[in-house]
Amino acid sequence: MNCLNFRGCVAECEKTGCAGGTCFPHCKFPSDGVANDGPWYMQEPLYLKWKQWDCQSDCRYNCMIDREKEREAVGHGPVKYHGKWPFTRVFGIQEPASVAFSALNLAMHFHGWLSFFILLYYNLPLRQDKKAYYEYASLWHIYGLLAMNSWLWSAVFHSRDVDLTEKLDYSSAVALLGYSLIVSILRSFNVRVEAARVMVAAPFLAFVTTHILYLNFYTFDYGWNMKVCVAIGVAQLLIWAIWVGITCHPSRWKLWVVVVGGGLAMLLEIYDFPPYQGFFDAHAIWHATTIPLTCLWWSFIRDDAKFRTSILLKKAK
Repeated sequence: MNCLNFRGCVAECEKTGCAGGTCFPHCKFPSDGVANDGPWYMQEPLYLKWKQWDCQSDCRYNCMIDREKEREAVGHGPVKYHGKWPFTRVFGIQEPASVAFSALNLAMHFHGWLSFFILLYYNLPLRQDKKAYYEYASLWHIYGLLAMNSWLWSAVFHSRDVDLTEKLDYSSAVALLGYSLIVSILRSFNVRVEAARVMVAAPFLAFVTTHILYLNFYTFDYGWNMKVCVAIGVAQLLIWAIWVGITCHPSRWKLWVVVVGGGLAMLLEIYDFPPYQGFFDAHAIWHATTIPLTCLWWSFIRDDAKFRTSILLKKAK
């Protein structure tokens, strides 16, 4: 079926409340949430508004599934609908594989950040003012919070793709990428003076903030956002790769694995393919590959804290 057949199916479904033999009780409410045949107090229930499962969403999904079954019957592959691949819902979740992998990434970052926190303040020696010797502790704390925030909104967005969740997911991802680039520069060049850190971070923070405002309040340009994210990602991978190639850090092999693995995983974001069995597309597999890399990444950060602390303690003696 072509695009016109899909749109015709959706239009008919919104009028009749049925698509492919499946009828939806809440289709007496249009997509704006106001009843066709009732006053304001007959608006769509709040729990349906919150979940965004309105008549239009259900009609689009079921018409999409019907069209894909017809395409499969004649030997045609999946196509995108409104810019999205056709995924199979599970318990109302739009992209179950991406949600599960995003949740696992969130859990890995929480475990990594918590173990890093415990290492710094309970296992390693502290200064007389009870602060950690490790000079980059505060940077990694902020990184951990941004990473957990990013993966939280990734899980929410993939569970239900609406305008708000999309903007929160993309904005959080850009913020994390931008901050990760700043951290890679500060750590690789061993920038420890606070004033120097501010001077390095300021232009990047300004650019990332401007980019997020541009996406949210001017135009949501997917192509431009992809170019920005790929450029930032490649830049920080190159910085880490050069640093790990010249450093004598005892855990540099872990960073090598993260850099190489991250570079290969990034290809999944560039090379897009339809979901296998309606679940595993390139983006979902990318989410899966970052789970073990996250574990190794936080392991390197903990090792770096031990390494730097041991050096500073020797100097203090």
